Amino acid sequence: MLLSPPICPPGEQDAALAELGFSVLAADGVAELLDAPVAALQRWLPFWDDLPPDAYLKDGGRYRRRRHGCFIVNGESVTPQPHRPHWQPVEYNALHGGLERHFEPLPEALVSDPLWARWLVLGAQRASALKGAQPWYVEAHLFRIDTTDGIGRPTPEGAHRDGVDLVEVTLVSRHQIKGGETRVFAADGREGLRFTLSEPFSTLWLDDARVIHESTPIQPLLPGGSGHRDTLVLTYRAGGFQGPVG
Repeated sequence: MLLSPPICPPGEQDAALAELGFSVLAADGVAELLDAPVAALQRWLPFWDDLPPDAYLKDGGRYRRRRHGCFIVNGESVTPQPHRPHWQPVEYNALHGGLERHFEPLPEALVSDPLWARWLVLGAQRASALKGAQPWYVEAHLFRIDTTDGIGRPTPEGAHRDGVDLVEVTLVSRHQIKGGETRVFAADGREGLRFTLSEPFSTLWLDDARVIHESTPIQPLLPGGSGHRDTLVLTYRAGGFQGPVG
């Protein structure tokens, strides 16, 4: 049984984020903030069918595919940045931290879509409401987790923070799977909540300073079958992109 997420009404997401450290909007709420119908987002779906394998999984798995891109969002202005490796410190990612991971770039057709810029601004507005208006350094990740190995791990590093100011997780699709439960915990306490994002384009925002998060493994819904979980993950960071020191 899927546990429903604690959906906020549109317009209340920033208050919930400030109070709880996270907030969730249903797809129609996201569409209202975007001033675009949910159906307009459907044109993005084929991009998740063309994701290269993640060659950096230290558990030897073959279950993750992804692309990566970087942007600076300043108010309504969105500026794509030269392609760069993804890097996280070991303190935030004990499994894959300290590595410069080179992933294939985002599709140009996605980056040039006017709705894409509006999507990035939408997250930046949440970050500015939380931390104050300023330029935001954004990393975008398209993920597909599949059941190639019988089990797929959306967060093989376990419950974690990302070392940024705001994390945005959008469920793009779930196909013939069970599992994939989202878990959010207070970083300095025992309070926590678990739920399943199941509606395409429903979106979770996380205050990375206050909460840690993870997604549980997925398995095929049918014995011997196959399935996948597609997500769009954006991180917003003040002051610059993460990178090796020195």
